[in-house]
Amino acid sequence: MGNRLFSAHEVIVRREILDGREWMVYPVRVVEDTGDLLAVHLAQGTPLTFGPGPFRWGPHPWTAFEPYWQSEGVLQLQRPGDGYSVWARYSGGEFTGWYVNFQEPMRRTEHGFDTLDQELDLLLPADGSPYRWKDEDHFAERHRSGGFTDEEAAAVREAAASVVELVEGRGGWWERWRDWRAPQGWEVPGAVPLTA
Repeated sequence: MGNRLFSAHEVIVRREILDGREWMVYPVRVVEDTGDLLAVHLAQGTPLTFGPGPFRWGPHPWTAFEPYWQSEGVLQLQRPGDGYSVWARYSGGEFTGWYVNFQEPMRRTEHGFDTLDQELDLLLPADGSPYRWKDEDHFAERHRSGGFTDEEAAAVREAAASVVELVEGRGGWWERWRDWRAPQGWEVPGAVPLTA
């Protein structure tokens, strides 16, 4: 269960699991799955489904907005065992940079994969200007308030250090995807019901 490779163009499910239950769920379309890399596309307008809770972190912060992916579509790249994924971001179809999303390593399921966003993010502008951290204060507060154990927080910091080492060494494995764009005609997948 959960070990098969997904086919290109297949719609699969990305679930954020908190307290053993679905915190947020949405569909993504597979771009490539080699086993060593899972590349998926999150389309603008994709419906987001939120678990009813209660959760120790409270409701997902995006429940305050319309339950759709508001921004332009993004390419999400994740590798087994990595405590992060790398998202290609666009404006008007032009690549604007990489967004490193620190998260629990993906766990494949029969229908997609599970993870959990861990607050901290790193922005890598397309023009090569210096990287910037995002949500450091949210991450620190989540740890301080007990939302992350010391071990979980340490794992996020270790993943962050490994990404910085790659960036500063000009060795980002994700760079080969810089010129990728979603094909014309890809439809926005429909809503995904909660299962957990």
